[in-house]
Amino acid sequence: MINKTFPITEKLMKNGLSLSVKLLDLLTQETENLKNRTDALTITKIAASKKETVSQLDQFSNQLSQILSTEKLQLTSNGMTDYFKKAEIANLDIVDTSSLWKEIISISKQCRLLNEKNGASINILAQHTHRSLQILKGKSQQATTYGPDGSTHNARLSSSLISV
Repeated sequence: MINKTFPITEKLMKNGLSLSVKLLDLLTQETENLKNRTDALTITKIAASKKETVSQLDQFSNQLSQILSTEKLQLTSNGMTDYFKKAEIANLDIVDTSSLWKEIISISKQCRLLNEKNGASINILAQHTHRSLQILKGKSQQATTYGPDGSTHNARLSSSLISV
């Protein structure tokens, strides 16, 4: 069966690498736009492109998983290693395809790291926005004080600085 599925796997790997590179590029763009505090519309467009690319990568994963299941393997690191061993035993040239797989894994790790950094940046920006809104509403940042019994209290002001 591997003789029939391996050519499909080769095409899938090329597509998977292309999608992985695209996602890395989008995440890099997002990083730069977050650093430069670009307008929200640009970041929203990048987010939409990321969502579409991730959806395509999910489809890639599902297709690859189906191919591996024909060999009674799972889409894991060990499953891919076993798949390539079976292909090699069947005298198929696995050099390029296994290299593509390794590159996809490497790029995926870079994507995960960038995505985590971008998420942290967005979280910080959201916190700053929330604090600014609280100040405009006349509410101070939550100041924690202690009562005579040692219990904590959060102090807030209730008057608005502006009205709309």
